Amino acid sequence: MLKADFTSHTLIFNNPSGTSRGVLNTKPSWFLRVWNENNPNIYGIGECSPIKGLSIDPIDAIDKKLTQICNNINNIDSIDIDQFPCIKFGIETAFKDLKNGGRKIIFNNSFSRSQSKIKINGLIWMDNKEAMLNSIRIKIENGYNCLKLKIGAIDFSDELSLLAFIRKEFNSSELEIRVDANGAFIKENALLKLNSLAKFDIHSIEQPIKPKQFSTMNKLCNESPIPIALDEELIGIINNQSQENLLDTINPKYIVLKPSLLGGLDSTKSWIKLAEKRKIKWWVTSALESNIGLNSIAQFTAEFSNKLPQGLGTGQIYKNNIPSFLELKADELYINNELEWDLSNLKF
Repeated sequence: MLKADFTSHTLIFNNPSGTSRGVLNTKPSWFLRVWNENNPNIYGIGECSPIKGLSIDPIDAIDKKLTQICNNINNIDSIDIDQFPCIKFGIETAFKDLKNGGRKIIFNNSFSRSQSKIKINGLIWMDNKEAMLNSIRIKIENGYNCLKLKIGAIDFSDELSLLAFIRKEFNSSELEIRVDANGAFIKENALLKLNSLAKFDIHSIEQPIKPKQFSTMNKLCNESPIPIALDEELIGIINNQSQENLLDTINPKYIVLKPSLLGGLDSTKSWIKLAEKRKIKWWVTSALESNIGLNSIAQFTAEFSNKLPQGLGTGQIYKNNIPSFLELKADELYINNELEWDLSNLKF
């Protein structure tokens, strides 16, 4: 017989983090714990990590849904969680962790065995021009050769001057630049902005316009001088046929995969299969999870032979993250077995 409980934990940002949906100071997460009744000291743990305004999860209903899950953990398939993709991710990873002895080993691969590392991009949050410029300098000094800049919150001319600064110092063979608009452009001037950005040898742009504008997004994918990656466009597309229709209708160059927002690892794997069948490239991105969620996503990512820099660099953004065996050196994430997990921040 299985037992389960859960707790919530509010993550606190080291610095206010700007997005197109506003500035974030805190981030709620829930943690599900599962164990066998006859062996309570070994348990699996999974993170349920919604983002207000982005996840489809009804955040106010998460406590009630997790209570229902814990009360029916031995009959989990009877509970409808289609509208709770973050809980799907938490359940899936908690069970995988338990199956592997509660050691935070979600997959047995070279990454989880500390035999390989994952190359990541350096994330530059939205801020004023001076602060973003300082962040860019720090990331480059720390050894990153792929930067992702969130754009769309400050004056576009300032964003262009930031890119001009980078390209003055580093050409595209030395430094890859990705930009993420989070849907900030409007369809009337999106192509004009994409043409302006293209002068700086941009690798790709994530979600230039808001989701659900399929014909416009398809037109942009066909005409943009910068390859377009779908991000928010994928959220809430649960049915396999709907996923196929989306990719066939828009035909992007890339998709960006966030397991917490897409319904877990199996759902993300489904997107990967559909994308690869269509020669669409992809990378995986964490979505403001603590180290518990980040660890699961990183180990999942290592299951694939994807050499693109991944978006897994959010582990250091919180004051009260969960200390773990994850370590970041320059632009590579890896598991340091000399480090230990400390779950004392979580009050089950």
